[in-house]
Amino acid sequence: MKILLKIQYIGTAYCGFQCQKNAVAVQNVLTDAAKRVFGVPCLVTGSSRTDAGVHALGFCATVETGEGAFSIPVERLHRAFSQVLPDDISVIDAALVCDDFHPRYSAKGKNYIYRIWDSPVNNPFERGRSMFYPRRIDGERLALMEKAAAAFVGKQDFSAFMATGSKVTDTVRTVSEAFLYREEGGCLVFSVSADGFLYNMVRIMAGTLIEVASGKIDAQSIKDIISSKNRKKAGVTAPPEGLYLKEVFYDENICWQGL
Repeated sequence: MKILLKIQYIGTAYCGFQCQKNAVAVQNVLTDAAKRVFGVPCLVTGSSRTDAGVHALGFCATVETGEGAFSIPVERLHRAFSQVLPDDISVIDAALVCDDFHPRYSAKGKNYIYRIWDSPVNNPFERGRSMFYPRRIDGERLALMEKAAAAFVGKQDFSAFMATGSKVTDTVRTVSEAFLYREEGGCLVFSVSADGFLYNMVRIMAGTLIEVASGKIDAQSIKDIISSKNRKKAGVTAPPEGLYLKEVFYDENICWQGL
């Protein structure tokens, strides 16, 4: 058996989830913590990679000890990990899964959100947690963003929304929903769910929507931009600090503990 962890983290101090040379990743910290919790070396595998500075509200990762049964009941793991993890990473739920379960390849999709602090006045409490856009987005400009976001929905080739230089050749993805909402008294949020995402895809989508709001890109041109498969026609890549992996979707009946 494996243990599937659901974790939250603030990505500001990390180079992303996946281990890299000469930089600290969330995977490094989680692997070290798992060894301390279980008392043996552990293999930690994540549901995806995240860029430096990107955050997570519901990232999933499996833990394997190679020692058979786990020494701590799954319902107590959040308490055990809280003793050994830094305060910017937290285990919020856990479940037992089968040996053939893979957090990445068993996933059927993911939901990301991108948070925008749209105000003439910067909010220091949002520093590193959202993109600062120095103008309120509402009314007609918000309606244009909503129209543009709706054009992302469907099975399409998103080459135009992939980072230049990416080596991925299968660039077709199915976006099931894409919409905007406002947190109560707070950020404007772009939410997008899909069966998979290309490198920087959500950040480019968010940057494109910002350029729609600013009048640099026509909201009606999104389908044409997608059809062009030309990265230069889409908007800028929005900064990483606004991006959060919110949820990973699985078909399997995951028995989360509801910790």
